[in-house]
Amino acid sequence: MMKLFRMLKPYKIPIFFILGLIMLQSLAELYLPTLMADIVNDGIIKGDIPYIWQIGGWMLVIAIGGTACSVIASYLSSRTAGGFAKQLRSRVFRHVENFSLQEFDKMGTASLITRTTNDITQVQNVLTMMLRMMIMAPLMCIGGIFMAVSQDAKLSTVFLVVLPVLGGAIALIGAKGLPLFKTIQKKLDRLNLVLREQLTGIRVVRSFNRGKHERVRFNGANTELRDASIKVNVLMATIMPVMMLVMNFSMIAILYFGGMRIDSGNMNIGALIAFIQYAMQIMFSLIMVSMIFVMIPRASASAERINEVLDMQPDLSNPEQPSGMKSMQGMIEFEHVTFRYPGAENPALSDISFTARSGETTAIIGGTGSGKSTLLSLIPRFYDVTEGSVRVNGTDVREIRQEDLRAKIGFVPQKAVLFTGTITENIRHGKEDATMDEVVHAARTAQAENFITEMKDGYDSLIAQGGNNVSGGQKQRLSIARALVRRPEVYIFDDSFSALDFKTDAKLRAALKTQTTEAAVLIVAQRVSTVMDADRILVMDEGRIVGSGTHKELLEHNEVYREIVSSQLTEEEIA
Repeated sequence: MMKLFRMLKPYKIPIFFILGLIMLQSLAELYLPTLMADIVNDGIIKGDIPYIWQIGGWMLVIAIGGTACSVIASYLSSRTAGGFAKQLRSRVFRHVENFSLQEFDKMGTASLITRTTNDITQVQNVLTMMLRMMIMAPLMCIGGIFMAVSQDAKLSTVFLVVLPVLGGAIALIGAKGLPLFKTIQKKLDRLNLVLREQLTGIRVVRSFNRGKHERVRFNGANTELRDASIKVNVLMATIMPVMMLVMNFSMIAILYFGGMRIDSGNMNIGALIAFIQYAMQIMFSLIMVSMIFVMIPRASASAERINEVLDMQPDLSNPEQPSGMKSMQGMIEFEHVTFRYPGAENPALSDISFTARSGETTAIIGGTGSGKSTLLSLIPRFYDVTEGSVRVNGTDVREIRQEDLRAKIGFVPQKAVLFTGTITENIRHGKEDATMDEVVHAARTAQAENFITEMKDGYDSLIAQGGNNVSGGQKQRLSIARALVRRPEVYIFDDSFSALDFKTDAKLRAALKTQTTEAAVLIVAQRVSTVMDADRILVMDEGRIVGSGTHKELLEHNEVYREIVSSQLTEEEIA
C-alpha cells in the first residue's frame, strides 16, 4: 500500500497542513481535562464562582478552536483522498489503455472494472481515515498516558495491564482479517463476471430459456461473497466488544483504586475526574486504531490488486527510436508471418506472405477458424507476430509508434461497437474534428443516410448503450461510416458486411470504390458475393494461404474456393 501512497507527493502541503490542524485539535482535547480538574478543585469545592467562569471561558474557547480544526481537517482530508483516488483511477485507466489484447485476456475485463472502481474506493476510504486518525490516535494515546501519569503516577499502573491486552487483540484480529479480505475481493470479481455475462448476453439467456440456470449461477456467486463477508465481519465485529469490555473493567479499576487513594488523602476529586477523562481518551484512541485495523487489511488487499495492474507491463510497447514511414501510401506487406496465441500448441497463422497495394481491394475468404480475423489484427498491432514481419508503407509495424500506425488505419471490427451518444458523435469517433459535411458524406457512402434521416432527430438522434436501439445492419453501417470519415490510407473491414442485405451490400461496395481509390482496402467476408469483385482474393485454410487470384482464376484452379462458391451460389449464378 505504501507503494501507492508515494503518489501523494503533489499533496504534501495540504497533508502537512492537515497534520498540523490535527495536532492542534489533539492538544486542545488533552488540555481540557486539566482545566476541568482545576475548576473542580479550585472553583467548585472552594466556591470560587469568578474562577469557574474564567476557566470555563477558556475551556469554551479551546473547545471551539479544536472543533474548528477538526472540521477543516476533515474537509481537507476528504479533498486530498478524493484527489488521490482520481489521480490513481486516471493512472490505472491510462495504463490499461496500453494493454494488448493478451493482457486483457489474462486479467479479465470484470476484474479490471472491479480494481478500477471498488478497490480504489477502498484505498481512498482508508486514506481518509489515516489522515484523520493515524496522527490523532498516537497523539491522544501517548499524550493521554503522559497527562494521566502527571495526575497520579501510581493509579496509572492500571494501563500496564490494559494496553497490552488491547494491542494484542487488535494485532491478532488484524492478522487474521487480511487473507479474508483478499478472498472477498476475488469473490467480488466473480460476482461482477457472472453479472456482466448475464446482462450482456440477456438475449441468448432468454432465447434459450436459461434464466433459471443464470439465477443459480448468480446466486452461487452472491452466496459465496455473502459467506466470505459474514466471516470477516464477524471477526472484525469482535474488536468493539473486546474494546468496550476492557474499557469498562478499566473504569471499574480506576474508580475503585482512585476512590481508595482519595480516601487516604493521596488524590483529590478533580485529579480523579481528569484521570478518568484521560483514560477515556486513551481507550478511544485505541478504538480509532482498531477501526483503522479493520479497514487496512481490506485496503491492503485492494492495493495489491491495483499494483498488479500497474506492474503488468504491456507486451506491446512503442519503440525507443520510432521509424518514420516511407512515402508510399497505403501499402501492406506480410512477409513469412507466423503467429501463435500465448499458450497455444499450434500456430494460428503459418508462413503468410502477400502485398496489398494502394488503390486495390484485397479480399480474404475462408472457413471458420481459418485465421482471417487474426491476420487483420496484426496490421494495427493488436498482437505482435511470432515470426516474420508486417510492414506498413515499407516499415515494420514494430518500429512505428502505435498511435502513428493506427492513425493511418480505418478499422471496422467484426462486432460492431457503438458508444452512448448521438449518431454524429459516434461517427466523429473516427475523426474528432470532422465537419458536419464530412459526417454526412461518410454516412451517405456507408448507406446509412436513409435510416438516419428517418429518425426523429436525424444525426442528433441518441444511440443507447451498446447501440441497442438500432439493428445489426444499422450498427455495421455506422461503424463503417466511422472508419470512412477518417479518410485513412488503409481500410480494414473484418466481416463487417455480414448483417447487410445483398442490395445494400452491393451499393456499399460500389460507393466504397469511389472513396478508396488512393487507399489499400482489406476485406474479410464469408459471402462470396462480397469478395468476388475484389482485385485479389486470398483463400485461407487452417491458418495458411492456399490460393490467391481473382474470382475467375480461383474458380478454375483452387479447389477450396470452388467448394466455398458452390456452397453459396447456384450453377447459374456461378456461370
